Amino acid sequence: MFVSELPGSRGATILHADLDAFYASVEQRDDPRLRGRPVIVGAGVVLACSYEAKAFGVRTAMNGGQAMRRCPGAIVVEPRMSAYSEASKAVFKVFEDTTPLVEGLSIDEAFLDVAGLRKIRGTPVQIAQRLRAEVLSRVGLPITVGVARTKFLAKVASGVAKPDGLLEVEPDRELEFLHPLDVSRLWGVGEVTAEKLRSRGLTKVGDVAMLPEAALIAMLGRASGRHLHALAHNRDPRPIEVGRRRRSIGSQRALGRSPKSPATLDAVLAGLVDRVTRRMRSAERSGRTVTLRLRFDDFSRATRSHTLPQATDQTRAILVTARALLRTAHPLIAAQGLTMIGISVGNLENEAALQLALPFDKAANNELDSALDQVKDKFGTNAITRGVLLGKRQGLEMPMLPD
Repeated sequence: MFVSELPGSRGATILHADLDAFYASVEQRDDPRLRGRPVIVGAGVVLACSYEAKAFGVRTAMNGGQAMRRCPGAIVVEPRMSAYSEASKAVFKVFEDTTPLVEGLSIDEAFLDVAGLRKIRGTPVQIAQRLRAEVLSRVGLPITVGVARTKFLAKVASGVAKPDGLLEVEPDRELEFLHPLDVSRLWGVGEVTAEKLRSRGLTKVGDVAMLPEAALIAMLGRASGRHLHALAHNRDPRPIEVGRRRRSIGSQRALGRSPKSPATLDAVLAGLVDRVTRRMRSAERSGRTVTLRLRFDDFSRATRSHTLPQATDQTRAILVTARALLRTAHPLIAAQGLTMIGISVGNLENEAALQLALPFDKAANNELDSALDQVKDKFGTNAITRGVLLGKRQGLEMPMLPD
């Protein structure tokens, strides 16, 4: 892993490049009939939507029926994950042709450090202008770029500039730009935290900045309080990290709003664990912390996690843990309904050498996992499956950055 120079007194040299409505933009690029029209990717649950659909109030993760009621004229298309993956690779090639200091965040966004390129490529804004033009000409997609001194502010700038825009935040006007923004612009502030802040009269970033750090810690907890206090003052010393390996590997699935039986939820969970552990073995990584993430009908969320005594990449070991976590959430699910379930494994180690010793034949399970992986690699992920998943739809496998 290579780490760029720490941001300090230098100018605004960090770019946050973020593709606009990525899945929907790929569909509009590939089918001229969709251009300028409201497009929804995914029928049961909205995976993505064009800005024309967003204007009617359609949002990602919304139930398909609700989305169509808000935008009756929307065109619904089936997702094409291979097309999105290829488009992402082409865009990242443009990033890497721009600067060697690229830190991917997801398949449609990245940070770029352009410090030191002024003599050969011009100012950061000129570099950003050419980057946007290159992505459009070479890949055919619109992209928004924020330029700032810190990663946090570059990401905020790109969010404000969307869609298809470019915004530079100059170092001498950082707080002037940041403080009037809604608290939801702070990185890590979701719906629950935003509502907690607003209920106390803290609606703008500047309101948060005026509070002492101790007050935010008392309100939100030590980690979140310190984090938001620093960001509200644009204190973000993190450099660009090139080649940084994932801190966790996960997968999630939207479920829609219809009730789900415990057997159905167990099958969904098993499918997610199967995907995650297969990716872990492919990346030769093992992990200790299993985290279950849930989203309910009222858009509230819950998280459950458990740390194992040793790292593992075994499907069964992680599934046993995930099932135990899910059981603890059954009362919440029964009361509030469940619309999304996700699983991730963190505290990753770079080699899958340590394996958790459980009261079943570890060697046999390693052999089974390996055999399943080999068949899927050769014949496709649907060629073979575990018994609990027979006859069950496992949902779409989202394209990801390399592990």
